[in-house]
Amino acid sequence: MSTIKNVTIAGGGVLGSQIAFQAAYSGFNVKIWLRSAASIERARPKIDRLLDIYLKTLEAWKTNPAAYARGFADSKDLSAAEIDELKARAQAAHDSIVLTDSYEEAARDADLVIEAIAEDPEQKIAFYTELAKHLPEKTIIATNSSTMLPSTFAEHTGRPEKYLALHFANEIWRNNTAEVMGHDGTSKEAYDAVAQFAADIHMVPLLLHKEQPGYILNTMLVPFLNAAEVLYAKGVADPETIDKTWQLGTGAPAGPFRILDVIGLTTAYNVVMLDPQAKDPETIQGKIAALLKEKIDAGKTGVNAGEGFYKYTK
Repeated sequence: MSTIKNVTIAGGGVLGSQIAFQAAYSGFNVKIWLRSAASIERARPKIDRLLDIYLKTLEAWKTNPAAYARGFADSKDLSAAEIDELKARAQAAHDSIVLTDSYEEAARDADLVIEAIAEDPEQKIAFYTELAKHLPEKTIIATNSSTMLPSTFAEHTGRPEKYLALHFANEIWRNNTAEVMGHDGTSKEAYDAVAQFAADIHMVPLLLHKEQPGYILNTMLVPFLNAAEVLYAKGVADPETIDKTWQLGTGAPAGPFRILDVIGLTTAYNVVMLDPQAKDPETIQGKIAALLKEKIDAGKTGVNAGEGFYKYTK
């Protein structure tokens, strides 16, 4: 079992809220650090939504084995009474998560901080620099960055030997992967502790041997999503047709634009903007950025907002 007990998640977005909920569900003491009181209020509905998903999925599992999700339990073969215990655990997780905009409170007694803020290097550096003033010596820091290397930020944390990447897929209760990636200065002790933590929250630790932008999953996923965005930006086809083509041609349950809605269009936009060409509105990447920005400005940021490329029931 992990030596980690107290976990702070920095950021309450799509993945930040999921990581926090799954860790609390798995018995860890969890806090979410957010930038402001307004950010706290925006995060609360995400936590409420996750409770609803966990409770409904667990209840469905009683009569439909296909509803089982790997992040809920290590075994598919649980009785209705045992599933009810998991439902009680989900409710307790929801009620126990602490939301704060205080660095001091977020850092207090933290064994592990998982940074899941925007894919913006300046924001990450500012966060790490301030956080370093408040952390206990024992604390390990992990980034959930989708595309950035931990070596980029290691020195800014004030503890490079205790800093690495821990990357999750969306819907982590179902797609329970956790990519663990250190940099050259990451200690074996910190790496092993984070890998064990991942296992203890019912993830499958995927151990990377060297740094890779995008890890394993996003090295494959980002070019796929970008190819779909290029088709849309060029006017070749609309998102629904592009998704339908992928689903019919491969048997996949969702197309790229449905996946973008799950990821969140703000994250997708930040990833596109990492390409210098995206700043030129005449380039394809610039056109993709403009299409995403138009939706973001309209509040259509994806599943959690109720609408992205598709509409969803909140």
